[in-house]
Amino acid sequence: MKQTTLKMQFHLPIKNISKKHQTAAKKKAKAAFVLELLRQGAISAGRAAKLLNISRWELSELMDEAGISPFDDSLTAEDLAAEVNSALQAFEKPTP
Repeated sequence: MKQTTLKMQFHLPIKNISKKHQTAAKKKAKAAFVLELLRQGAISAGRAAKLLNISRWELSELMDEAGISPFDDSLTAEDLAAEVNSALQAFEKPTP
């Protein structure tokens, strides 16, 4: 897969913001962007954690706060049943 590097830049007309507050805001903006990519399925949870330089445990907490399910919500009951049946058939086959 081809890697893309994104540089996000926007301008806000705000005066007298301390460096500490600017840094915190930039960190939150980056997290929001990465979490939205994760929500859309564009990146994996592992990739999101790496991009944010946090543990998977910390990412799961951020996902919970953002209302992002760790499970694939697009899976229908029929799809799940088909996967279960496929797995059961694989277990029933004799090993050579």
